[in-house]
Amino acid sequence: MPRSYPLAKPEKNPVEFLRVPVHPVGGAEDVHHFIEEVITGKKKAVIFNLNIHAMVISFRSRWYRNFIRKAHLIFCDGDGVRWGMRVLGLPPPPKMGTTRWIWDLAGFCAKKGYRIYFLGGKPGIAAEAARRLKDRHAKLQVAGVHDGYFKHWGQENEAVIAEINAARADVLMVCMGMPLQEKWILKNMRRLDVHILAKGGAVLDYVTGQLGQVPEWMLRLNLEWLFRVWEEPRRLFWRYAHDIPTFFYFVFREKLKRRFTSRRSRKKQSG
Repeated sequence: MPRSYPLAKPEKNPVEFLRVPVHPVGGAEDVHHFIEEVITGKKKAVIFNLNIHAMVISFRSRWYRNFIRKAHLIFCDGDGVRWGMRVLGLPPPPKMGTTRWIWDLAGFCAKKGYRIYFLGGKPGIAAEAARRLKDRHAKLQVAGVHDGYFKHWGQENEAVIAEINAARADVLMVCMGMPLQEKWILKNMRRLDVHILAKGGAVLDYVTGQLGQVPEWMLRLNLEWLFRVWEEPRRLFWRYAHDIPTFFYFVFREKLKRRFTSRRSRKKQSG
């Protein structure tokens, strides 16, 4: 019989940032504690990694912004988001990059005996990623893998859902890129018999070595974005050229709005 889990309660005390919540996640341990609570409580939850690209999509797409708002745990996965929060005087949580977290998640699942399913990437990528993660964490239980190149409707989609449910996974990593992966999760999450749905974008390509790991010195200098552009200029140059100015336009517009509102409030009080 298929398993059916009620939705978990979202994490408490999020910081409101440009109409989306950001949880004060201190690092991987906080996320893993949340995952453990959801699984032991026999609930279901969506984990969302927030970066500039996600923010820009949320500015123009109400459904996407609502999807973020309904996620149960939202952690910061980008230096740009942290900079934007600082501009608005908000306390930024530490950055937790998904490309590095995936290895910690695999170790956590191996330790706890949680079964993980990888969905996404080109044919063969998910299987190779699972193999590499198991090489580092021998006790990792891979419930199954499937590439992201299938019709996301009709019989093909139903077959993938049936395969995931039959695998009895605890954690499902959906790695199809934004906003495709979010659309798929939103459409199918009620019928997926898993506890945790997390999105990973191109994380499987990083695990398999299709894309490189950022040098530590660039991470320390908050230059991960520059490394990504250098490595994938055709895909990322124009995205960053659009997303970064757009993001900071909204950040500074909000800052000016708050300053104007504050001045008007002070004038009313003094009058």
